[in-house]
Amino acid sequence: KNILAPMVRAGTLPLRVLSREYGADIVYSEEIIDHGILNTKRVENKEHGTVDFITPDKGLSKKKRKRMKQSCQGPENLSRFRTYPGEPVVFQMGTNDAVRALKAAEVIARDVRAIDINMGCPKHFSVHAGMGAGLLSSPETIRDILTTLVRNLTVPITCKIRLKDTERDTIEL
Repeated sequence: KNILAPMVRAGTLPLRVLSREYGADIVYSEEIIDHGILNTKRVENKEHGTVDFITPDKGLSKKKRKRMKQSCQGPENLSRFRTYPGEPVVFQMGTNDAVRALKAAEVIARDVRAIDINMGCPKHFSVHAGMGAGLLSSPETIRDILTTLVRNLTVPITCKIRLKDTERDTIEL
């Protein structure tokens, strides 16, 4: 299978559609932090034939508003995640908490093929919060997150990890 792997600031719907046209069988969304999906509302966007997860723009910084340009149902709402019915998308989530991860996954699960927990991102914003590659130093948290999701959801759960310093350390993890 051809897979569009998860990439920082890539994986929005236009890139995923284009990747499918060029032969990708499975595509990943860009990483969205669990907090970011929790406060969204699921909206079927009839105009675009999409399913949008929107969040009110109240309280968002100009920088964040600019990054979330795609408008849905007026300027007061911004699309946080967009898919279309049947898209073979894996939703990539950043999290460091099993309960919050489950709540966020429950919001999105019926509209995606799988949920991937990002355990590989080395960027400061993820690692300092105990997400991404920061999870690799906390096997108990990893176990809690994955066990909670697998026990409570019907979609497949995957995780992207970064190799540890040695092969043995990676296997032990």
